[in-house]
Amino acid sequence: MAKSLVVPPNITLIPLPPKCPELNPQENIWRLMHDNWLSNRVFKSHDVLVDHCCDAWNKLTD
Repeated sequence: MAKSLVVPPNITLIPLPPKCPELNPQENIWRLMHDNWLSNRVFKSHDVLVDHCCDAWNKLTD
């Protein structure tokens, strides 16, 4: 059974157009991390990749 979303009367939902990553805050964060700390690298292992992603996230939140 599907549940419907109940939207309070003081909130208006605005559908985003498809293929607009610039309007998605999550995409903006990923782009910032990629451009500043994660691009042009070759990672030797999954653990090294995760460590670099954690370091980039910590730099972002600082």
